[in-house]
Amino acid sequence: MDLTVGPNQFFWEAPVWAAFYRTLAEAPVARVVLGELVCSKRLPYFQQEIPAAIEVLLAAGKEVALTSLALITLKRERKLTADLIGMGLPIEVNDLSALIHIPQGTPFWVGPLINVYNEGTLRWLAGRGATRVCLPPELPLASVATLAAEGARLGVAVEVWGHGRVPLAIAGRCYHARLHDRAKDNCQFVCGEDPDGREVETLDGQPFLAVNGVQTLSGSTASMAHQVEALAEAGVNALRLSPQTGDFGALCRAWAARLAGQMDGAALAALSAAMAPGARLSDGFLTGEAGVAWSADA
Repeated sequence: MDLTVGPNQFFWEAPVWAAFYRTLAEAPVARVVLGELVCSKRLPYFQQEIPAAIEVLLAAGKEVALTSLALITLKRERKLTADLIGMGLPIEVNDLSALIHIPQGTPFWVGPLINVYNEGTLRWLAGRGATRVCLPPELPLASVATLAAEGARLGVAVEVWGHGRVPLAIAGRCYHARLHDRAKDNCQFVCGEDPDGREVETLDGQPFLAVNGVQTLSGSTASMAHQVEALAEAGVNALRLSPQTGDFGALCRAWAARLAGQMDGAALAALSAAMAPGARLSDGFLTGEAGVAWSADA
């Protein structure tokens, strides 16, 4: 297995965004997905930094892809999606409507927001041109193994969510704007005040989820630190790390050490928990328990 860094789910200032990807050029990851996944209104604030990031990552020997939006609704969003094909890089599809802009047979990647739950879906996507699929994070290990075997037969690389707050849903409404009594069209980019998402509690004060503009995320950070061997045995090709604040380069190096057998699951989990927003880890989706469950607590 190797490592993929998925698209940044959060709204960061352009200098912070650019510095993050310069750091990734030196990180022990095989590939990086760039672009805006959550809200098209954010894109103009860092769009000018994307070509330089592509250049530095390609020069460092990384595979690079560009993400589609997770929810394409507006005419300008359709145009932005159509323009991706002219960039000369693979597109990672996170909304199936993006496929209308990708010619039949053109290779593309599939992100974790596409519901690839069975072999039939995987076969259809492969026939359409998919060469790499990051499975939805909520799949149990038995399903991952089945899909990894089918991917190997089809020549499609299969990834599993390795680290990061899990993307659960995208909505038409902006939670951040509503929280601050602002209209979605006049949000003033308040989501930027929570660079790892804003945590949400239940009415009795228990940690629950996190919100990120129009996106709902897990409150905990999903981590496959204790599941590396099981995923390797299942035939998974790569683990996906989702960007967060802090020393992400150190996190990538720790994950690379874990894959190389130079670090055990407990050590990686301890480092990951110290850096995770909210300091809570989970791997319950993979192990078949509630998604929030953490195998180390068993």
